Amino acid sequence: MAAREPNESLARLHREAGWTLRQFAQAVNRVGTERGTPTKYQEPSVHQWLKGYVPKEGARPLILEALTRKLQRIVTHRDAGLPASADVSWQGADPIEGIIDLGSQDMSPSRRGVLGASLFSVALAVPDWPDVVGRMESVRSSGKLRIGVSDVEMVAKMTDRLGVLYDDFGGRHARPMAAAFLVNTVAPYLRANATEGVRKAMTSAASYLCYLTGWMAVDERFHGIAQHYYVKGLELAGASADHAAYCHILRGMSVQAVDLGHGATAVRLADAASAASPESGPRMRAFLAGQQAHSYAVAGDRVNAFRSIRSAEEAMDKAESPLGGFEGHYNPATLAYHVSQVRYALGDIAGSVTSLQSHFRLRDPTDTRVSSIRFSAMLAERQLEMGHLEAACKTWNQVLDDYPKMHSGRVDQQVSSIGSLLRPYRANAAARETYERSLQVV
Repeated sequence: MAAREPNESLARLHREAGWTLRQFAQAVNRVGTERGTPTKYQEPSVHQWLKGYVPKEGARPLILEALTRKLQRIVTHRDAGLPASADVSWQGADPIEGIIDLGSQDMSPSRRGVLGASLFSVALAVPDWPDVVGRMESVRSSGKLRIGVSDVEMVAKMTDRLGVLYDDFGGRHARPMAAAFLVNTVAPYLRANATEGVRKAMTSAASYLCYLTGWMAVDERFHGIAQHYYVKGLELAGASADHAAYCHILRGMSVQAVDLGHGATAVRLADAASAASPESGPRMRAFLAGQQAHSYAVAGDRVNAFRSIRSAEEAMDKAESPLGGFEGHYNPATLAYHVSQVRYALGDIAGSVTSLQSHFRLRDPTDTRVSSIRFSAMLAERQLEMGHLEAACKTWNQVLDDYPKMHSGRVDQQVSSIGSLLRPYRANAAARETYERSLQVV
């Protein structure tokens, strides 16, 4: 029997990363945990990979993403000396076919495991504005279907209603509905006969629907699939020459990255959104600067984080009454949330709690239920970090009151962590009661 050949390509990347075997395994496990499929690789597994044993198919994307993050460049299967993993088909060149493939697989419960296994990539290729302008000019019309302004209005209204469903109940059930609408109705409209104005308006409406569907995928912690919805949204924004939508989607991608702790990636995306933004009013400037501040803070850049927060505060002071558009919901409550996130990322837990409490005082009754629960759970965790046990329990009980109405992967994760956080404090009556209540609803 021939001796197994060591994987010199992987060994070379391992040396470049400067990792021990244990650190390599830990980096792979972190990516697996982020994806929602925790792994427990240890030094012997890495040793085997380097000696030429082929990692399981499910482990290969984790290895490549871990190396990509460490080396800050894309690492391919070929680079690492690994056979390519099976992949889904929605990464093709045709924008509409890609949207149909992506949404069709998202609609199918049997494919949900594949979608959930798709990885967030810090090195995802994000198209620049010049790359997406006119991207769909070559798409031919069907010759059968003709659309008008009323069809554009219908898509916009349906997207708004799907957004309301998400706001009130989370993304678990709303996202498959959005995917079905995207595939069955909107994609055919993108190939329909129309005047130039109607075609651009429909493509812009489809861009926002892709963004919303991606945002809901983030809510379910399907981070890789969310990134692909976002990229499709960028392509559609360029095709419709909707510069504001393009910037907003880049900002949404930064929100996803910063919430996952990828500060450098979040900064890159937030800065790109700001740089690409057309001439904008103060509310839009606040909308973009607040996200830049959070990204800089997670990246450890204190100076730019506080500079961006000051810019957001100054712009918000000049903002008029909320108008329509993507940035219309950015308000003093949202700004207070960003201040809280900046303070927390830079180590000021008490300040972050104070700012989160300000956020709740400033919230508008129309603000989303899903964010209320998520931010309340965040507040409780930080109150516990400060040693304010009974205040944390009170906040968590408010979360548990609303939790049965919510269908959100991120909220599920926050609620499931209550028990482990309170377990050491069960001698306290309030903590014990909240602990036991949390176990009953998970």
